[in-house]
Amino acid sequence: MNITFIFFIGLIVAFIGIIPPGLLNMTAAKISLKEGHVRGVMFSIGVCVIVLAQTYLAAIFARYLSMHPEVIDILQRMAFVIFVLITIYFLLIAKTQPKQQIQPKIKSKHSRFFQGMFLSAINVFPIPYQAYMTITLASIGWLDFSQISIISYISGAAMGTFVMLYVYIFFFEKIRGKSFTTQKNMNHIIGGITGVIAIITLINIIREL
Repeated sequence: MNITFIFFIGLIVAFIGIIPPGLLNMTAAKISLKEGHVRGVMFSIGVCVIVLAQTYLAAIFARYLSMHPEVIDILQRMAFVIFVLITIYFLLIAKTQPKQQIQPKIKSKHSRFFQGMFLSAINVFPIPYQAYMTITLASIGWLDFSQISIISYISGAAMGTFVMLYVYIFFFEKIRGKSFTTQKNMNHIIGGITGVIAIITLINIIREL
């Protein structure tokens, strides 16, 4: 199995998975607009560190998850609760903070790195997504579960995630100053996105009952 091919398969799969606007890519763009390009990149690197671990777990437990759909159900319920709480924060709490709290002193690059790790860790969607994709790729012979194949795949997944996060950072920096990139509107955008995700997750949970 060609490890370069597996690397690019992992890159493409992760790249596609994070294309839709979501908590991580919108937060990366928000940090970049508010605190500068470097801190947005540091946040993205923190996200990718967790993506490595999540993709590795997904690859290791892919077959188990496919034979035990109740595990996916549990992950969906956890994700629903988490995204409801995030939605409440960005729509109801963040916008009520005083101006001096909305624009605090610039945080260190390390704090943004760990923030990226934290937000990526509570975002459990990549695990079932990557589990499904690894099973699918293995079924058509594009991936096996050898150690070198898994390492190549998760490295590609981390790189694909970083590339898409950087695309968001680059795009929002280009449109800096537009009305919808203000602090309040960015909060509303993130809150709206997580709210939609929570609703979709709830619908999927109800359908599976």
